[in-house]
Amino acid sequence: MPISRCPVAPTFAADPTAPVPETLSYSFTLPAALASPALARAATREILRAHNLQDMLDPALQAVGELTATAAQFTESPTFYLSLRYRSSTLRLIAYDSHPRHTQPHLATACDTRRRAALRVLACVCRACDGTWGFGEAREPGGGTRMWATLPRASAASYGRPIGRGC
Repeated sequence: MPISRCPVAPTFAADPTAPVPETLSYSFTLPAALASPALARAATREILRAHNLQDMLDPALQAVGELTATAAQFTESPTFYLSLRYRSSTLRLIAYDSHPRHTQPHLATACDTRRRAALRVLACVCRACDGTWGFGEAREPGGGTRMWATLPRASAASYGRPIGRGC
């Protein structure tokens, strides 16, 4: 019987190009633990700095903290998922947790009210940045709930300056 050899894996040179905003595309699976929002904020801080998006730090870190704290609270699995993307001059943050959408209307309304209350600060941040936020059924095969926030760079960069917007 002839000896078969494993094929040699191709080698790819590391891309020496420095990160730019348009290449920001990261995903994390985080434990459903009290420490996860802080870890997510720390990772987001370094990612935004690496991609030269420091001007968005304050609203982005607040949004990531709110999304991950809520996902950690609601998930029914030991983990949840966070995605950060930058496209069309907008930072897009998405958190997925395993909590299923309820089919019974009264229970669904109560659960949505609880989730909306948990995301109250996120709503204020997005409003102040001319962004959007929301939650709904996750379209992924695992199901659960998808929560998101979008932060346009131009308005997020002026977050916290007194101009009459906010809560």
